[in-house]
Amino acid sequence: MAVVIETTIGDFTVDLYTEERPQTTRNFLKLCKLKYYNWNLFHSVQTNFIAQTGDPTGTGKGGKSIYGIVLGEEARYYEAEQMPKIKHSRVGLLSMVNCGNNMLGSQFFITLGSELQSLDNEHCVFGEITEGLEVILKFNETICDGDQRPYQDIRISHTVILEDPFEDPVGFVVPDRSPEPTKEALMSDRIGADEAIDDTGGMTTEEIMEMQKNKEAKARATILEIVGDIPDADIAPPENVLFVCKLNPVTNDDDLEIIFSRFGKIVGCEVIRDHQTGDSLQYAFIEFADRKSCEDAYFKMDNVLIDDRRIHVDFSQSVAKMRWRGKGKGIRYFDEDDKPKKREDNYSSSRKPDVSHNKDHDNDKSKEEGKKRRMIKRGSEHRKHERRREDRDIRDRRKEDRLCDDHHERNKYDNERKDKRRREERRDRDRSNQRRGHSEDRSERRNKREENNDRKRDHSEERLERRSRRDDDRERRRRDNERKRLDDDDDTRHRDRSYRHKRKR
Repeated sequence: MAVVIETTIGDFTVDLYTEERPQTTRNFLKLCKLKYYNWNLFHSVQTNFIAQTGDPTGTGKGGKSIYGIVLGEEARYYEAEQMPKIKHSRVGLLSMVNCGNNMLGSQFFITLGSELQSLDNEHCVFGEITEGLEVILKFNETICDGDQRPYQDIRISHTVILEDPFEDPVGFVVPDRSPEPTKEALMSDRIGADEAIDDTGGMTTEEIMEMQKNKEAKARATILEIVGDIPDADIAPPENVLFVCKLNPVTNDDDLEIIFSRFGKIVGCEVIRDHQTGDSLQYAFIEFADRKSCEDAYFKMDNVLIDDRRIHVDFSQSVAKMRWRGKGKGIRYFDEDDKPKKREDNYSSSRKPDVSHNKDHDNDKSKEEGKKRRMIKRGSEHRKHERRREDRDIRDRRKEDRLCDDHHERNKYDNERKDKRRREERRDRDRSNQRRGHSEDRSERRNKREENNDRKRDHSEERLERRSRRDDDRERRRRDNERKRLDDDDDTRHRDRSYRHKRKR
């Protein structure tokens, strides 16, 4: 037996356990037939747990069974069926709410999660959703308050019974048509079920675009925080650092510092290089002492030609050297150990010293302080030059190592080519020897074959000669025999003639 339940967020079909739960399914079917559930509110939605409805008052304290409607208030509830036991084991099961002492009314809930053991043996499962389960999963996306009530109302708009095997109880009257929702049923301080939520109401186009950009930026920042690229989504990049790209590989830190120092004091200038080879990656970060100098450099240095390359300048979006301490606590740099000291020294040196106009000012003390400052400055410049020389030596050593590696690789490649050529020559030589051996064998076999042919030819000639001699002998004997026979015939005739002559005489 099936019932289609239409809600404000979609429709789904329910198959009822009429054999396992006949009394509960009869109560549910008759309430649906009476249109009792029309415009009922889902007054409690707990993500991945349950979505509860079936109370016309929308408070979770009302509702009564079909027996209470037909027989009166005394039969408001009825006793639940306990056998056979059906567990709340999957999403999309319908179960009647236990109103106490194992008594049931009209309220029911839909399970939004699986393996809900806490509901077993307490509430009565009487059906399952077979179609439209994706609608049920929308309940998990509903935004609710602290009392688990959705901010936007979700209601049952209509129920359609596909088949009803039970007879109507005595005194049951089927309504002619679906009842209209009452004002009391629809009165709510929440967003209406059919009310469209528009966050851009009363805003201009520019404000809407700005809001969308802020949302997209916030979403991107949250994703970067999740993957670990930034320490916090609310952190902002420094406003006094420029990002310079499309540099020539020969451009170094000193060149950029000299070029950009005309806009203001530079705290740090670094061309990013490969950790292994030391080659320039063709982009750099320049940190100014104040924001104004950084902005001036941004507006005037973009697309400027440096070392035959048109560079691109933009404000840095990197927060790799910053750590957010929290709202109101500022940020902390975690660079080299001397970086904070260097930043403090630069900041203190960028400020103008207080000038005292006291006539009794100690000139010797000011001279001594000036001498100390010059010595400190000279020492810092010396350290800077030493560091540059060390960097240059490191780059030279790396270049020599690369040249040695290239030479080694080239020699290795040449040796491999020579070995390959030798192997090919040896293979060709072996093949030629093999072919020569084969040709000699073929010539020897040909000579033997020719000798055999000559021998056979000689034998055949000898046979022919013997045959011809035999034929000649045979012909000669035949002629001799013929001549002898003729002679014998002549002799015989002569004798006969002489004999006849003698007799005649």
